[in-house]
Amino acid sequence: MPRDLANAISMFVALAASTSAQPQSSALELANPLFGVDGGGNTVPGAAVPFGFVSLSPDTTDGSTSGYGSNGLIIGFSATHVSGTGGAGKYGNFRVTPAIGDEAWGNRAFPKSREEARPGYYAATIGRPGKEIRAELTASRLAAFERFAFPAASDARIILDASATIPLGGGGPRCDGGSVTAIDSRHVASSMTCEGGWGKQAPYTLHLYAEFDRPAVEFGRWTSKRGSFARVPGPGTSAGGDTRKGLDNGLGAYATFDTRQNRTVRMRVGVSFVSVEQARRNLGSASFDEARAQAEKLWADALGTVEVEGGTGEQRRIFYSALYRGQLMPHDLSGENVWWRSDEPHYEDFFTIWDTFRTVNPLLTLIQPQRERDMVRSLLDTYRHTGWLPDARIAGATGPSQGGSNGDVLIADAIVKGLGGFDEKLALEALLKDGDVQSDDPMNHGRELKDYLSLGYMSLSQTRSASRTLEYAFDDYAIASAAAKLGRRDIAKRYAARSRAWTNLWDPKLHCIHPRYADGRWLENFDCGHEYPDQTAEWWDHPFYEGSSRQYSTFVPHNVGGLMQQLGGKERFVGWLDSFFDERAYNHGNEPDILAPWFYIHAGRPDRTAERVRSIMAEDYHDRRDGLPGNDDAGTLSAWYVWAAIGLFPNAGQPFYYIGSPVFSRSMIHLEHGRSFVIEAPEASAADLYVQSAELNGNPLDRAWLTHEEVAKGGKLVLHMGPHPSGWATNSPPPLQLVKP
Repeated sequence: MPRDLANAISMFVALAASTSAQPQSSALELANPLFGVDGGGNTVPGAAVPFGFVSLSPDTTDGSTSGYGSNGLIIGFSATHVSGTGGAGKYGNFRVTPAIGDEAWGNRAFPKSREEARPGYYAATIGRPGKEIRAELTASRLAAFERFAFPAASDARIILDASATIPLGGGGPRCDGGSVTAIDSRHVASSMTCEGGWGKQAPYTLHLYAEFDRPAVEFGRWTSKRGSFARVPGPGTSAGGDTRKGLDNGLGAYATFDTRQNRTVRMRVGVSFVSVEQARRNLGSASFDEARAQAEKLWADALGTVEVEGGTGEQRRIFYSALYRGQLMPHDLSGENVWWRSDEPHYEDFFTIWDTFRTVNPLLTLIQPQRERDMVRSLLDTYRHTGWLPDARIAGATGPSQGGSNGDVLIADAIVKGLGGFDEKLALEALLKDGDVQSDDPMNHGRELKDYLSLGYMSLSQTRSASRTLEYAFDDYAIASAAAKLGRRDIAKRYAARSRAWTNLWDPKLHCIHPRYADGRWLENFDCGHEYPDQTAEWWDHPFYEGSSRQYSTFVPHNVGGLMQQLGGKERFVGWLDSFFDERAYNHGNEPDILAPWFYIHAGRPDRTAERVRSIMAEDYHDRRDGLPGNDDAGTLSAWYVWAAIGLFPNAGQPFYYIGSPVFSRSMIHLEHGRSFVIEAPEASAADLYVQSAELNGNPLDRAWLTHEEVAKGGKLVLHMGPHPSGWATNSPPPLQLVKP
């Protein structure tokens, strides 16, 4: 061998060895809050702690429901946001804007540059040349911490807009008014009542207590109305801010600082639903740096619940960014419950339980079990005091139900997996209330049962008739599973029988769910692939909510065997699924069909699941600002990626997990009580996506599913991967129906 070639090979081997020996970036470095902010992902880029109510984030002139868009000007940094939601925004309260001189009094909208975001921290430079300000943000559960580095100026100003809300159009929230008190040169208090945005129009009141780290040289309150702007200098209280009557009816406070010697001004903001005094207590004593360090520690712990090795750099970045987004909501408001007196944990902002039950809540059951227990306890406490389990709950009010009573699935999932730590008797009572009692307001809680119980399906006389029939059938099965786990076989058999209601809308000629009239007639001229909503009716008044029959026809997670039977057996079922994916009917950005790729396993085709899941991961997820395929829906799409990337996936409300095609060579899920579950796939790569053989705890495994007990007690799953499909797990499908009528 020529000496030069030998030297080159030697250098390459040494470089490869040194590179592989370098530690991978930490989860904190890999998670990027900016991924998913654009392209309809609607995620929040700002600072928060896991499940913290304060979400201190920039608001922009092109803001989505999160308040933020990458191309807009920054109008300030507000303390409250929700992440990854569609429809309308919520919150955006107590916006703070730094500015120089008279720019503080005008149209506060500034260009941004040098954005930086990591879990628990956000920074950006805002302002025009010569007046640029470096803004840094961090947060605790109920407090916001802001640090502004101004240029040298005698009139560096901080403006608090107490009447601010998410800057959206007609569907956005507004304030009814309130008050602002300039206490002295370092302290401000405010109470504002707002309403609107996503969910019911019920008002909520938030309180603020803010503190600067040094006295202002000038301070006071301000009001605006119909283009006018008035300042009231000195201590005192001003009222106003009714933005429902006009968006320019503003109310706030201001503080001016001389930054010619000391350019940095720090502001700490406590918020509370209870009172200004409680907001002051929520502020605590932490400095900006101490709060940031604590936020990073909390995120290091939260992201450390799953450790991965291997994969590509992009896959690891997407993974930890997704794991981050899956632990932002709902918001922990324990100690802040002003809606009823209770010592139970209290969580608000359960956006889209109809989505999160699929991926987020099963993930939390494994990696954040105490959080999940507390959330279940909070939901049951809500049932105890309001009479119903919510399908969504925001700022003390129940939100609309898109389909079924899917809080049932969340609760049932906790029961069948033996999560414990909550009142299971009360839980079953709440589930049966949803299943047996006609709701007085089915748009917001419970169910519309008249047609469903008398006909066995929802007729076209009801809104969302077909999709609600499917949802109710699945919810019924979840109740059956929970009842069986709790020893109530009588209830289990009754609800398992009801869970077959979806078959009453199955059209054997069209091979899809077909809406029917109350007299049994099919809807005329029906197209299984037609996407709703369309222009023929209002958004909510179609037979399917946001989707097509083809998509919703896959939503029988509790009875895949029955679906297979309706289609004529395994081969035809596989062909039906292949057409569904190959003809691009599948919509990953809208959740009713996101379990469909895993259904191949029921037909003995884990190879097809591997192909579909890997394709979705590669095509629909990217490490960039528009890297999500749709609204993240409070972490639902993000958690889908987390599951898929490690090679497992839940079927919610049932105690088993599918085995897929991991992209990482090793994943470790840290469980309770010091246990862990490890998934090793040493050959995993873009080409080697098919499982050739498997071992569970050293024993051969020839099935593409695991029970929850097998995972929760800890252990090791080894998957040997290869470039071609094998005969692995072709004859051992998951249980077709765990609870039978």
